[in-house]
Amino acid sequence: MSKKEQILLAAQENFARSGYAGTTMKMVAEQAGVASGLVFHYFDNKENLFMVAGSELIDTMILYIRDAIADAANGCEALGSLVQAYLEFTIENEKTFPTMIRCSPFSDDNPDLDRNKIGAKFRELIDIIEEVLRQGMQDGSIADLPVSQTAFIVYANILGAVRTKFLTPYEVPGLYAEARNFIMRSVCTPKGLNP
Repeated sequence: MSKKEQILLAAQENFARSGYAGTTMKMVAEQAGVASGLVFHYFDNKENLFMVAGSELIDTMILYIRDAIADAANGCEALGSLVQAYLEFTIENEKTFPTMIRCSPFSDDNPDLDRNKIGAKFRELIDIIEEVLRQGMQDGSIADLPVSQTAFIVYANILGAVRTKFLTPYEVPGLYAEARNFIMRSVCTPKGLNP
């Protein structure tokens, strides 16, 4: 792992654990095992480091999701695979994933950050959901619904489950499985649910 990658991983873990305000460049440098000056060399300032840390996680997640939906037989199956992949990604990256929650246009943790830049990055996830919904509507496995609004509602359900798991004291057995099932029941046609 390069020094830059070490810094990025340390930043993701620190932002996930301590939030934007609670993380310092010095903390990131210490965890990465590098001099503070090197962190500034690569990322200029904390805001840029935070944005890069969140963007890198989103890019990694998008690849993970695209791989999961690549062989789906229809839109409903692709939607189920997308939701499953998103939720699995949060578990597999539990030490770093909360950075995405904090670096989200759906979060007020950092109201002074560039919300348009953050929103554009997260929009890539919404666009994938829209693609899957359109595919399902064309093949008859997803009900005829308003695509954009439905994509945001689907994402809101996924995000709600993730925020409940990571940010609340509630232990809800089977929450992720039921979130996926709820989304599927809400948008898929009987043909899509029972091919």
